Amino acid sequence: MINFMEKNKPSKLRDGYRETINKGVTAVRYFSPRVSFGKGQIDVNVDKLKVAMDTADAVIIGAGAGLSTAAGFIYNGERFEKYFFDFAKRYGFDEMYTGGFYPFKKKEIFWAYWARYIYINRYLNPPKDTYDKLYSLMEGKDYFVITTNVDHCFQKAKFDKKRLFYTQGDYGLFQSVNPKIRETFDNEDWVMQAMEAQGFEKNEAGVFVASHKENIKMEIPSDLIPKCPIDNSDVITNLRADDSFVEDDGWRKASNAYADFLRRHEGLKVLYLELGVGSNTPVLYSLSTKMKNNKIVRKQPISEYFSISLNYNNERRAA
Repeated sequence: MINFMEKNKPSKLRDGYRETINKGVTAVRYFSPRVSFGKGQIDVNVDKLKVAMDTADAVIIGAGAGLSTAAGFIYNGERFEKYFFDFAKRYGFDEMYTGGFYPFKKKEIFWAYWARYIYINRYLNPPKDTYDKLYSLMEGKDYFVITTNVDHCFQKAKFDKKRLFYTQGDYGLFQSVNPKIRETFDNEDWVMQAMEAQGFEKNEAGVFVASHKENIKMEIPSDLIPKCPIDNSDVITNLRADDSFVEDDGWRKASNAYADFLRRHEGLKVLYLELGVGSNTPVLYSLSTKMKNNKIVRKQPISEYFSISLNYNNERRAA
């Protein structure tokens, strides 16, 4: 059994998730005459965005899966074939997202698959410098990021952790299936052990690769199946799928930090910049169509809202 040493214990901080989402989308709701959806000439829209960014008192970034896709975190093609060639051959998968839902008959196979899945989408850097470029635009600015992405790319690009709110969880955390345990557990050590146990070897850059494909195993040893360090129960990844999602201490602190950022910037000129979102991963404006019976009213008439869709050429991305 793997003992996860880092635990994020829940606190008595209030649940700010719905409150903060409501505040953000309600502010955006009143921008309709000023909203830019990326229509028209690209250079004109870029100029408008540059002016808005240069003159804003603060920037709130709402990021969805399309941003990571633009950074090269795609779920099919070369990345998939490099790490899941054997699963593709045995099960017929052509991209890793589908495999994440496959009902493997053995836990040893299930966790072998998920070790690879977590490793390349959480512990490896994205192939492109999209997040680094975004960070360079935010340097010296008063910003906050709220994202449905669970791949840690913002922190890898040196965004301030205190200015980030990952609403949907983190590939790098496990939670117990026991609903009474409201803590999360860091999984990095386990992932590295599970990759090594399958036969992956680190190259000169310190990255696990399949140097000898014939030696790669599709199972991990039974004693490496991850368990909760508190009661030895099974674990799952800390991803929001239903009400069982654990909002741990770190999650709640981030939620409150976002709520505080909104409060401190009421009445100021705020740029709401939504990047790579869609119907499956709404962050700011997209959620407003689903927010009914919203009693919070935040009018910020001098704010700006831009939503930028990112092309990914039919490549599979995380939902």
